[in-house]
Amino acid sequence: MTEALRLMCVHAHPDDESSKGAATMARYVDEGVEVLVVTCTGGERGSILNPALQGRPEIEENIAEIRRREMDQARAILGVQQSWLGFVDSGLPEGDPLPPLPEGCFALTPLHEATERLVAEVRRFRPHVMTTYDENGGYPHPDHIRCHEISVAAFEAAPDPDAFPDAGEPWQPLKLYYDVGFSVERSEALHQAMLDAGLESPFEEWRKRREEWQGKLRPPKITTRVPVADWFERRDRALIAHATQVDPGGWFFKVPLDLQKRAWPTEDFELARSLVDSEVPEDDLFAGVRERVGA
Repeated sequence: MTEALRLMCVHAHPDDESSKGAATMARYVDEGVEVLVVTCTGGERGSILNPALQGRPEIEENIAEIRRREMDQARAILGVQQSWLGFVDSGLPEGDPLPPLPEGCFALTPLHEATERLVAEVRRFRPHVMTTYDENGGYPHPDHIRCHEISVAAFEAAPDPDAFPDAGEPWQPLKLYYDVGFSVERSEALHQAMLDAGLESPFEEWRKRREEWQGKLRPPKITTRVPVADWFERRDRALIAHATQVDPGGWFFKVPLDLQKRAWPTEDFELARSLVDSEVPEDDLFAGVRERVGA
């Protein structure tokens, strides 16, 4: 008997799991890996980005419940398990100067308190591999940054019997990755592929947004490219299930799937922690883990 592989993906809000690494999760689910998405907040302060749903009081007044239902749909499409840490969305502060974060939000929760909840999930699910965001959150959202902080802290604390002794039996994850998402290289490849096909590229807007974050991001160190082109369609269906958060006519969907599959057929990750030997570059999040656990 071989042990089933387990992957835990820690995300800040409902919909993040579908826009970051979703095809990778779907591929591993189809290969028999147990995959758990841990969602830190309920996404209560997320803006309604779908023009068809804006300005509707029945949605705005019930956004927390609606986002839970959307998460249920996306979870079913991807085939993953999912759990909520139960923190409240911090919102994305905008303005100059930036307004203070709202009292009681995830980003202001004491680090040890938030870490303990995630440690309990790690010890319950016992993942071999974890994924999260880099130290800048992938982009500078306070919840994404806090998500990074508790993920790294939980990876380190979960195997320590003296850390959070009430959070379950110790468990040692073997690898921790940062989701890279839209690297400059990926964006430029898709941008050029659109131009070569005689199509208007949606990445001019993305470039402008990245310029706004200049100095708050660092170039990722891509170590692992997982081939997942055959799961792009499922990724998109899961993302569209988050109807309040996603404009189906938005830039994310303007690059035809066949073009994406040719120009950039992988989802990319940065190996941040590892207790196993694997040769970089990798094409598998479980490289070195399969040999360790006999899977």
